[in-house]
Amino acid sequence: MVKVTRLNGAEYYINPHQIESIELRPDTTLLMLSGKHTIVLEDVDEIISRIVEYRRRIGGFKNEE
Repeated sequence: MVKVTRLNGAEYYINPHQIESIELRPDTTLLMLSGKHTIVLEDVDEIISRIVEYRRRIGGFKNEE
Protein backbone atom coordinates (compact mmCIF):
# COMPACT_ATOMS: atom_id res chain seq x y z
CA MET A 1 0.00 0.00 0.00
CA VAL A 2 1.11 3.56 -0.74
CA LYS A 3 0.41 6.50 1.56
CA VAL A 4 -1.24 9.54 -0.03
CA THR A 5 -2.72 12.76 1.33
CA ARG A 6 -6.12 14.13 0.40
CA LEU A 7 -6.52 17.86 -0.17
CA ASN A 8 -8.05 18.19 3.33
CA GLY A 9 -4.84 16.79 4.87
CA ALA A 10 -6.20 13.33 5.66
CA GLU A 11 -3.63 10.60 5.04
CA TYR A 12 -4.63 7.15 3.85
CA TYR A 13 -3.29 4.22 1.84
CA ILE A 14 -4.16 3.05 -1.64
CA ASN A 15 -3.37 -0.14 -3.52
CA PRO A 16 -1.05 0.99 -6.35
CA HIS A 17 -2.05 -2.04 -8.43
CA GLN A 18 -5.51 -0.47 -8.74
CA ILE A 19 -4.28 2.82 -10.26
CA GLU A 20 -5.16 3.02 -13.94
CA SER A 21 -3.58 6.42 -14.58
CA ILE A 22 -2.34 9.59 -12.90
CA GLU A 23 -3.33 12.98 -14.29
CA LEU A 24 -2.70 16.63 -13.51
CA ARG A 25 -5.99 18.58 -13.57
CA PRO A 26 -4.13 20.82 -12.20
CA ASP A 27 -4.04 18.79 -8.96
CA THR A 28 -2.68 15.25 -9.00
CA THR A 29 -5.61 12.94 -9.70
CA LEU A 30 -5.44 9.17 -9.35
CA LEU A 31 -7.86 7.35 -11.63
CA MET A 32 -8.59 3.90 -10.30
CA LEU A 33 -9.59 0.74 -12.17
CA SER A 34 -12.96 0.94 -10.41
CA GLY A 35 -13.68 4.25 -12.16
CA LYS A 36 -13.29 6.28 -8.97
CA HIS A 37 -10.83 9.13 -8.81
CA THR A 38 -8.93 10.65 -5.90
CA ILE A 39 -7.24 14.04 -5.76
CA VAL A 40 -4.05 14.08 -3.69
CA LEU A 41 -1.50 16.64 -2.50
CA GLU A 42 1.55 14.68 -3.68
CA ASP A 43 2.96 15.45 -7.12
CA VAL A 44 3.22 12.80 -9.83
CA ASP A 45 6.93 12.17 -9.27
CA GLU A 46 6.35 11.54 -5.54
CA ILE A 47 3.52 9.08 -6.27
CA ILE A 48 5.67 7.22 -8.78
CA SER A 49 8.59 7.09 -6.31
CA ARG A 50 6.32 5.64 -3.64
CA ILE A 51 4.97 3.02 -6.05
CA VAL A 52 8.50 1.99 -7.09
CA GLU A 53 9.57 1.74 -3.42
CA TYR A 54 6.48 -0.32 -2.61
CA ARG A 55 7.17 -2.71 -5.49
CA ARG A 56 10.79 -3.09 -4.37
CA ARG A 57 9.65 -3.96 -0.84
CA ILE A 58 7.26 -6.66 -2.03
CA GLY A 59 9.67 -7.99 -4.67
CA GLY A 60 7.51 -6.77 -7.52
CA PHE A 61 10.46 -6.25 -9.87
CA LYS A 62 11.97 -9.75 -9.64
CA ASN A 63 10.12 -11.01 -12.72
CA GLU A 64 10.65 -7.77 -14.63
CA GLU A 65 14.46 -7.65 -14.62
